[in-house]
Amino acid sequence: MKYQNIVKGTFIKRPNRFIAHVLIDGKEEICHVKNTGRCKELLTSGATVLLEKSSNPSRKTAYDLISVYKKNRLINMDSQAPNKVADEWLRIRFPDTFIKNEKAWEDSRFDFYIENGEEKIFVEVKGVTLEKDGVVLFPDAPTERGVKHINGLIRWASEGNKAMVLFIVQMNNVSFFTPNKETHPEFAEALLRAKEQGVEVVAVDCEVGENTLTFGKEIEIKF
Repeated sequence: MKYQNIVKGTFIKRPNRFIAHVLIDGKEEICHVKNTGRCKELLTSGATVLLEKSSNPSRKTAYDLISVYKKNRLINMDSQAPNKVADEWLRIRFPDTFIKNEKAWEDSRFDFYIENGEEKIFVEVKGVTLEKDGVVLFPDAPTERGVKHINGLIRWASEGNKAMVLFIVQMNNVSFFTPNKETHPEFAEALLRAKEQGVEVVAVDCEVGENTLTFGKEIEIKF
């Protein structure tokens, strides 16, 4: 995927989940943050951030904050990006198949539904932005919704269907992925239970450019 009209800025503060104050060309601007997660380890005072300038002059905020430099590592933090990258990756993984964005089943709505011959596959996508010493983790905050989705995939797989949890790691040059047991043990337990019951668990890193995000390679998962 590709962004348009990218500019650099310096992060100042984030008064709430939706906006950040960023210094752009010497002027303090109020910008929309395309990620409602905590991201405290990313959005630190003085961090260099990348923003996409909107072409809509009537918008309340002229810029969307999409990525940030953590030391020398560029991390995409656009929460809408993982599904776009996942769509591109899935079409390579499952060529010449029917792929639908979002489909409900029971009490859940999964990100992708795939029909591959007789196989019917649900895929749930999670974006990963948390990195510690080269290890990437999910989630960065408790996610009851994430646990619900995984339990739904387990039930789907128990009926003889295929299911996948796809972690899109919004950075590259990482060692491995692991569920964040410390932050949300229930999610980690649900993910391990899903793997043991036949749900495929995949983590794919990304090549992050200042105006691009492209899927890279599958990385090791440690439970």
